[in-house]
Amino acid sequence: MTGLERGSVAAKRLLAPILSAAMLAGCVVGPDYRTPILPMPANWSGQKPTKSVQPARLSQWWRRLRDPQLDTLVEEAVAGNLNVATARAKIREARASYRQSAGALFPSADGSASATRNKTSAAASGGTASDAYSQYQSGFDASWELDLFGANRRGVEAARYGVDASEQELRSTLLTLVGDVASYYAQARGYQARIALARRSAASQRQTAELTRTMAQAGTATAADVAKAMGQASSTEASVPTLEASYAEAVHRLSVLTGRPPAALSERLKRSAPIPAPRLPIPTGIPADILLSRPDVLMAERQYAQYTAKVGQAEAARYPTVSLTGDISTTAYKLGDLGKNSSIGWSFGPTLSVPLFNAGQLKAAVEVAQAQRDQYFIAYRSSVLTALEDVENALVSLAQERIRIGKLASSAKSYGDAARLEGTLYKAGETSLLDVLDAQRSLYSAEDSLLQSRVLLATNYIALNKALGGGWDGAVDTARPEIVDVKTGPRLAKAAGQG
Repeated sequence: MTGLERGSVAAKRLLAPILSAAMLAGCVVGPDYRTPILPMPANWSGQKPTKSVQPARLSQWWRRLRDPQLDTLVEEAVAGNLNVATARAKIREARASYRQSAGALFPSADGSASATRNKTSAAASGGTASDAYSQYQSGFDASWELDLFGANRRGVEAARYGVDASEQELRSTLLTLVGDVASYYAQARGYQARIALARRSAASQRQTAELTRTMAQAGTATAADVAKAMGQASSTEASVPTLEASYAEAVHRLSVLTGRPPAALSERLKRSAPIPAPRLPIPTGIPADILLSRPDVLMAERQYAQYTAKVGQAEAARYPTVSLTGDISTTAYKLGDLGKNSSIGWSFGPTLSVPLFNAGQLKAAVEVAQAQRDQYFIAYRSSVLTALEDVENALVSLAQERIRIGKLASSAKSYGDAARLEGTLYKAGETSLLDVLDAQRSLYSAEDSLLQSRVLLATNYIALNKALGGGWDGAVDTARPEIVDVKTGPRLAKAAGQG
């Protein structure tokens, strides 16, 4: 057996019992995380306690708007949106941090090797110069912190909760994205419908003006009547540019949400389509469901768990630490003698570090961690209350808009009947121009309000699904980096500024 082998065997004999004892004696300090139990209402305010409650159907809820163009835009936004790309990168960062933290639980080892050419001068050696000689050395160093009080394990625990939080952040980003795409799409279709209505109404009003001009030539109307009719038609037409600008802004926002330049979707959405109409009513489940469905609530809970683990990590820093270190080295005058005819040295032993005096810094670090943990607990409670408020507001808005849209539809029908009747009477000379203009103005206002209400109904439906936690539930590739580096190995350096 060579000297190197004998040293290795001796080191293993010393190492085995110490490692076994360390593994058996390991413990953790600080609080263990427990999922908080928060009081929740039994039902939403509009539900009867005795009524059977169906769980919310949140999977791909936007498809119930029955618009294939919207379905396609949602898929394109998930694939191309820059906020989603950022959230994916944060997941990769959190996972890498977790692996980095987990590595602290294991030993670390380093190898080294050197080759030197040596010569001692006569003055340095007492009058006799030495011949030049070569010296070769190789070694192996290892160390391991035993983590007796769980500082590293608490760090790994915190990193694992951080991964969970980053995944929920991605879900929250997707929820917001899908809701925004659906909302801006409904608004764009609403502006298209309102533009078409304004142009139809203005055309009808111009027909009335031309009729009035003919009647004025026949002496049954005045020039003032013609001016009034033309003025109303122009006033209606004046709303078109404002609506066109709002439509363009909605399309530009949709384009950017899908990761494209602002005007990318202009040609594609140019052809008008109906305002998306949801199927109502929809099941909403019970308030406690949001604790598991809302990604922002789940993210806040995971962050609270993460900072609870960090309290234990700070507490463990106040306790002694034990590390095992060891090294083996061999030295020879010929490269081929390493491990054979060489001098071998080794050392192995534990190192104990005890914090004796630090002017209260470690205790203050624990208090800092506890205060941060409290802040995240409060943030978790706040996120739950905000989620409850969002759902209640969306339920009320959706219910009231359904009532309002029914009234507006009835109003538009009545004003339409009145406008047609006034037009017939005006042609027969049995009513005044003012009555006709007033009926046309009222009809346009009622029909425009009805279109706006249909958009609001769709956006309130979207808001309710978002509030309940409905978002993208399909696969998202979080492993693929945004930038793929090439030629990362050793190579000749280029001059600064060269590509």
